[in-house]
Amino acid sequence: MAPPVPGKPRYNHSMAATSTADRSTRFLFSRADIRGEVVHLNDAYQELLGAHDYSATTATLLGQFAAAAVLISNNLKYHGRIILQARSERALSLIMVECSSELEIRGIARGDISNHADNPLDLIAGGQLALTIERDGGQRYQGIVALDADSLADALSDYFEQSEQLQTRFMLAASAGEAAGFMLQQLPAQVAQDAADRQEQWQTVTVLADTLTQNELLTLDAEVLLHRLYHEYDLQLFEPKALTYRCRCTRQRSLDALSLLPADELEAALEDEGVITMTCEMCNATYEFAREELPTLAEDRILH
Repeated sequence: MAPPVPGKPRYNHSMAATSTADRSTRFLFSRADIRGEVVHLNDAYQELLGAHDYSATTATLLGQFAAAAVLISNNLKYHGRIILQARSERALSLIMVECSSELEIRGIARGDISNHADNPLDLIAGGQLALTIERDGGQRYQGIVALDADSLADALSDYFEQSEQLQTRFMLAASAGEAAGFMLQQLPAQVAQDAADRQEQWQTVTVLADTLTQNELLTLDAEVLLHRLYHEYDLQLFEPKALTYRCRCTRQRSLDALSLLPADELEAALEDEGVITMTCEMCNATYEFAREELPTLAEDRILH
């Protein structure tokens, strides 16, 4: 039985280790059926938090969800998005982060968002974790697992092993406006066919990953981090992909939502303020609509 064969690291592109901000870096072990991903979020994470007055604990949990959502989204082979969310009867009734195939994220927490806890997962303990994959065009897949682990990283590792039959290891961290994630995942047998060899390779790689501290995960560039962990192994790094914060709300979507309301409700709202104001709960963007912009009332006026 053999661990991944040592060798000189190889990279597809030359990358300077100068920044950890808003990017996702994929890597492969050239001599083992194992892939990985390193994610760093800075500006995008701060924008996600900026619209709400979250406690430090809630912000940390949102950062972990954001990093995890990006890590998982890199599995998408088509245009769409993944939604990672948890519902509970504890302090937070909902926490959700969405990441698109273009690596655009948005997210929110609901409930007592000012609550504090020593372990961020205590805010949603006993709830359910749902992973939803939405493909542009309507196809949708969802998996659900109980939140009975000690951390979100452990809960996700358990989910992939149970639901996807893939050995997967997550490490997540968030602090002071920065969030980061690290993932390892065993691939179908190609390089190594022997089951015992594959398992020893996996154990070797994950034992080394367990030496990674949260501070290192948050502060080290992907190339530096991977060199520190796996400098003896033959790695293939891919060009980092940029991450951004972007809410999917638009003026037209708000108008479409208003068009579903009865005319009498719209009339009542107009009587109070003169205009109808719609505020996105994700990003707090505000859209105002006058009477003449509302198709329901315009149609009603034509009919009468």
